Amino acid sequence: MNVPISLIITVYNRERYLAKAIESVLAQTLTDFELLILDDGSSDRSVEIARHYAKQDNRIKVIVAPHTGRGQALCNAIAQTTGQYLGIVDSDDLLAPTALAETAYLLNQQPDVGMVYTDYLVIDEKGTVLGLGKRCQIPYSSMRLLVDFMTFHFRLIRRSAYKQVGGVNPEFKAAQDYDLCLRLDEVTKIAHFKKPLYYYRTHQDNISHLLQLEQIQFTQMAIAQALQRRGLSEKLVLEVEVQAQYRLRPLTSAARNT
Repeated sequence: MNVPISLIITVYNRERYLAKAIESVLAQTLTDFELLILDDGSSDRSVEIARHYAKQDNRIKVIVAPHTGRGQALCNAIAQTTGQYLGIVDSDDLLAPTALAETAYLLNQQPDVGMVYTDYLVIDEKGTVLGLGKRCQIPYSSMRLLVDFMTFHFRLIRRSAYKQVGGVNPEFKAAQDYDLCLRLDEVTKIAHFKKPLYYYRTHQDNISHLLQLEQIQFTQMAIAQALQRRGLSEKLVLEVEVQAQYRLRPLTSAARNT
């Protein structure tokens, strides 16, 4: 199936949010797309949920794979798609109904742009909007991207640009999208569509919470490699500040009994 846009969802134990993510894709006003869902070895009902929607809509393809981590899962998933444009939706987030229509229109009208990213809204576990995301409010620049990941969500990428930079680096267990954006920034024009077309869900099972130290480690590696590629490693030194935060929460009855 050759379509203009390929959307990718990789999922690992996200049964609580996956259905809503899929439904937000199916609600797009631009309907000519494919949705590839790759399950990365889930042990919950994620595969069952994905297959339920695939039975109802032939634009959806489900792949079940052993757990490899998100970097390799994204590589494997994108390799199975055909669209001229690529978009990634996290399995716990949501797309606004016009996200594809508006970002694809920009790429169609501006052939020199290899990636467009949008503003995003932060939502909680229940889907309540908490406000405009902080990252997308940072002005875009190639140099600023080296320290601030403002090209956060949603992104629509030309496959030609994706191939030019070698795609997602599977060695990155975290910060894969940041590393990809840094490399894209070096070969193509990036546009900021200043309208919130993505809903980023924050909850305690976010990768940024569960893998915080790995996130910092791989972010640092992505920046260091970008400095090397750009010939700036002998002029600039990367300094990383990690601020520890401590919280207290009630102990559950199950945990008290262990």
